Amino acid sequence: MSTNPAQTAPNHAPNGKPSSNGSATHSSASSNGKPSSPKTKTTDPNDDTMSKGIDSSLLRRLLEFLRPHRTAVLGVLALTIVVAGIGPVRPKLSQYAVDNYIISKDQNGLYGIILLIMALLIVQGVLQYTLTKLMQRIGQTTILDVRMRLFRRLQEISMRYYDTTPIGRLVTRVTNDVEVLNEVFSSGLVMMVANIFMIFWIIVMMFYTNWQLALATIGVVPILIYGTNIFRKAVRREYREIRKQVARMNAFLNEYISGMNIIQLFSQEERQRKEFDDINAAHTEAHVRSVFYYAVFFPFVEMMSTISLAIVIWYAAGHILQGTMTVGEVIAFSMFGEMFFRPIRELSDKYNTLQSAMASSERIFQLLDDESFVRDNPNAVEMPTLQNAVEFRDVTFSYDGAKNVLCDVSFTVKKGQTLAIVGATGAGKSSLMNLLTRFYEFQGGDIVIDGRSIRDVQQISLRKRMAIVLQDVFLFSRSVAENIALGNEAISRASIHAAAEAVGASEFIEKLPEGYDTQVMERGATLSVGQKQLISFARALAANPDILILDEATSSVDTATEQQIELAIQTLLKGRTSIVIAHRLSTIQRADTIVVLHNGKVHESGNHQELLAKNGLYAKLYRLQYKEQLV
Repeated sequence: MSTNPAQTAPNHAPNGKPSSNGSATHSSASSNGKPSSPKTKTTDPNDDTMSKGIDSSLLRRLLEFLRPHRTAVLGVLALTIVVAGIGPVRPKLSQYAVDNYIISKDQNGLYGIILLIMALLIVQGVLQYTLTKLMQRIGQTTILDVRMRLFRRLQEISMRYYDTTPIGRLVTRVTNDVEVLNEVFSSGLVMMVANIFMIFWIIVMMFYTNWQLALATIGVVPILIYGTNIFRKAVRREYREIRKQVARMNAFLNEYISGMNIIQLFSQEERQRKEFDDINAAHTEAHVRSVFYYAVFFPFVEMMSTISLAIVIWYAAGHILQGTMTVGEVIAFSMFGEMFFRPIRELSDKYNTLQSAMASSERIFQLLDDESFVRDNPNAVEMPTLQNAVEFRDVTFSYDGAKNVLCDVSFTVKKGQTLAIVGATGAGKSSLMNLLTRFYEFQGGDIVIDGRSIRDVQQISLRKRMAIVLQDVFLFSRSVAENIALGNEAISRASIHAAAEAVGASEFIEKLPEGYDTQVMERGATLSVGQKQLISFARALAANPDILILDEATSSVDTATEQQIELAIQTLLKGRTSIVIAHRLSTIQRADTIVVLHNGKVHESGNHQELLAKNGLYAKLYRLQYKEQLV
């Protein structure tokens, strides 16, 4: 599906990173640069069309989700066969009642048959109740497992995947696509089996009762199959369009809500309303068309049922007059006919549900099978406490595999020292931090901590030893205290207060309505940029990391707030191994080493005075910045 930027989710990519749009195609390259080999034939992750039919390999993988519940599934199938077999017995009992008791006016025998039919109905009702409960329990438990597997994969997958996949589409995978599977697991597959067995038992009972009338009843089946096939193809086409428009709508809403302030600032409300109206209208029209096909198909099935009954009555009339057929047989076949066409109609409906599930499962497996996450080496160990230094050794990196963002970058930051990285926009500064935290895999060279490659260290333990303060601070819809601790049970309430006080955040936090228990709105919308930044500093200090990374931590604040943040930075950096990325050179003048990046390479390095004495790029940046401030 081709979309314009307004229909896709925003991704704030680092410099040099490909931005996300709706028509972006995700490369299924693995972390080592080799193409991945997914288990199932899949499509573009941004493609929201439906598969053309029932893929047996996909169906087998779909059924694998039921493996943990196989005992319960076998019980459900057994109940299904029994329930399906009870239904066709009633018409046979009705025939027996008419031919043997009603015509002969035997009330006692008739009452016995009535009681037997009622007993069968009660048994069928109890079994149906048990069957429904079991199906729903299996379905809901399975869907819970599927959602958790998807959520875990979203946590594991590389940032590279998010660069090329709109967020709205990923939300569709975990919500809408999984919900389609919910219908299949909760009732769809079992009901299809039940309907097949129902048709089988009905045909058996019909031929057992009267083979001529049985042939007359099923004579319209070829016409019905032909009409059902036309209906199935038409509805499949509309389902494809519905799912396409749902994903398009999710992507649009995700971006629209995220960029609401820009939309209002530039008075784009009317244009966006029209665009959403187009998407909404397309979605509605697809639904209306699908309803039209259902409105035609179901009366068509009823008409075939009526024609079948008419053929039965016409054929039976002469035989009844001749005495070769009974009234009870005709009544039984009228009931058989009604029962016979109902599961055929339901099978067609469930088949379309299964087709929709095939399309959803294809997209779900595409996500589950994606191999673009950064892998730990098999012998990876937990990272110990930093003892000596962090080293970049001739590191080369590219986001797209074509253009290098970093080329042979080397530098060392020793324990307890502060290393600063400066350079123009697009020089590759943030990319260095993305590699150190293993959000991306570098293609050349190595990053070494205490002599051990970070590829030989477990990612989780590596990140636990780090704290990052970003330019764009992300706060969750939780309390201030929870945003500082981030669920780390080792951080006590006293530690939270101490960290906030140390960086100067306690002053404004204590003035909030409920202090540290004040609920922060989504992304910290009720706080100023400076306040959010101070909370992020408190978060970093409370974590007590071995390695501290500050990425443009003062670039979005005013001068007065910057002075307050400068004091917080001094507290954070004191005695800690730190890497600071900054545009404002005033924040890094006290750094032990300053690395100047230019076009992805180390242009020069040294301390502040040494670089000024070289009169190179750093000196030029310094003069330009302070000249700007003086003006």
